[in-house]
Order: sequence, then C-alpha cells, then structure tokens
Amino acid sequence: MSNVLFEEIPSLDLADFRSGSAEAKAQFVRDLGHAYNNIGFVAIKGHGLSEELRENLYGTIKRFFDLEDDTKQKYERLDIAGQRGYTGKGKEHAKGRSTGDLKEFYHVGQFVEDEDPIGAEYPDNVWPEEVQEFHPVTKETYQLLEAAGKDMLRAIALYLELPEDYFESRVKNGNSILRPIHYFPIQNPEEVPEDAVRAAEHGDINLITLLMGASADGLQVLRNDGKWIPITALPEQLVVNVGDMLARLTNDKLKSTIHRVVNPPRELMHTSRYSIPFFLHPRSDMDLTCLDSCVDEEHPKKYNDMTAGEFLKERLQEIGLLKK
Repeated sequence: MSNVLFEEIPSLDLADFRSGSAEAKAQFVRDLGHAYNNIGFVAIKGHGLSEELRENLYGTIKRFFDLEDDTKQKYERLDIAGQRGYTGKGKEHAKGRSTGDLKEFYHVGQFVEDEDPIGAEYPDNVWPEEVQEFHPVTKETYQLLEAAGKDMLRAIALYLELPEDYFESRVKNGNSILRPIHYFPIQNPEEVPEDAVRAAEHGDINLITLLMGASADGLQVLRNDGKWIPITALPEQLVVNVGDMLARLTNDKLKSTIHRVVNPPRELMHTSRYSIPFFLHPRSDMDLTCLDSCVDEEHPKKYNDMTAGEFLKERLQEIGLLKK
C-alpha cells in the first residue's frame, strides 16, 4: 500500500466527513489514510472558507506587501524569532541550507480568548497600522482554517484507530501560525545567488499544514520514487499535508513529504507569487513519542522522545530564525 505512485494528489470533500453519512465519513477516513500513507498530501473542498473571504484576504495581504520595505520592517520582531509579525526578504532558509529563500512573510499566531494559562506562552500578535483590515481578515481566516484542521485531525485519529477526539485537547489553543507569503519579483535574476529558490525543498515542522491555493504555479512534491510532481489545486480547494510532528508521532506511517516552490521561467521572475499556509501546531507540551501502534518489528522506532515545544525550538534554530 505504501508503494502507490500518485500522478497527482488526491481530491477529497471535507463535507463527507463533517456532515455525510456514516459510510461517507468512513470512506473519507480510508481515502485520507491511503493518501497520507503514500504521498502525504491531499486537496480538499468543503473547508468553510468563502470565495469572498479568500478574495478579501489576498487583496489585504497584497496591500501590506506592496508597502515600502522600511515600513514593513517596523513590524519585524527579531526578539521573538519572527514568530509574530513580519520577516524580511531572504531571512529564512531550508534546513541544511544557508542560502535564503526568495520570499518575505508575516506571522499571525493564536487568539487565546479564554482563561487558558497557555496564553502567557505566546507573544502578542503584531498588526500593521497602514492596513487596518489586516487584523480582522487574518483572524477570521485563522479561525476557519483551525476548525478545518481540527476536523482533518479527527479523521486522522480514526484512521490511526485512536479516539476521534485524540488530538482535541492537544491542539486546543495550540501554537498554530497563519503565514501570508510573498515570493517577491526578481527584476535582475543574475543578481541573486545561483542556488536561490522561492522555497527550497523542506518538510513542514507542525502536525498538518493547510495551504490556501497559491496565486501561481511552482509548488512541487517529491514522490517516494524520487520524482518531483506538481501540486495543483482548484482555487476553492485547500492543499493539506502531513508535517514532521505527525510523522514523528506515527513513526513515519503518515508521510511528511519533502516539497518545494521552484522559480518560474526566467522571463517570469519579475512577477509576484502569493500563498497562505496555516501551520497547525499542538500545544508545546504535547508528547511526540511514537505511538505504540506504529512501532513493530518491521517498523522499529525511528525517533527519540521529545515534546512539540522542544522539537519546534530545534527546528527554528536549523532554519535560521532562532539563534542557538
């Protein structure tokens, strides 16, 4: 089953899980598990984000990234490893690389609206005063994507033969991040490092990532036979992939697949590309020790025990956002 080679990522409808019959829900769980066993990616509709909200969100983030660099840099928070606010061009690089990616981005974090003491762990969100609608539209998007992500985790729990609400307490007010990204135009390609790309090959840190359809081609996933295939999704779909934390928890039963964003043809390097991933993180104290059910003689335990917070700190150092 783990040797199936997809030519494209499977498409699923989250409505089948959320409000379908018992049979439709069970089929969704099977199809999702099959995809995550093999390629680690699916495209889903039925996620709850309206076309109006998507258009408003994209318009808003474009207005922010169109600001002058020195204005955007007012919202850069180096003291918190860029976990909130703006991160400038070329500051982040993939694990194992030193060349910065050709992108800039903004981080919006959790909205703790109850008395949960975990709120004290998180830095405050940073809001650009020049784009007043940035706060309300990113908050609405964050909370809708978080809700969709929690339902995806319920399906994943059922596939792993865990209680359906296994992840619920572990992700409540979790350290999730909404990241609007701008892959900025390159007017003179010869002026950037030869090995610089929009986003070098990497795996995501978190449990799962929900990606709002990017505004141009370029996203590719590394299939398990070593072939790169393009990720294509309809505008109304989200691409949802397994992150490294979920791979650790399941001893790689669910695949955190390497992916990248390649540069466009030289004649299109002067164009912008936007994408908006939502990185669904658990609470920092979640235990990522491999599940007993995912370890056996054929699949010996691959990972040492650590919490989500410890793993996040290690990875932020590896990608250059946190000093060692």
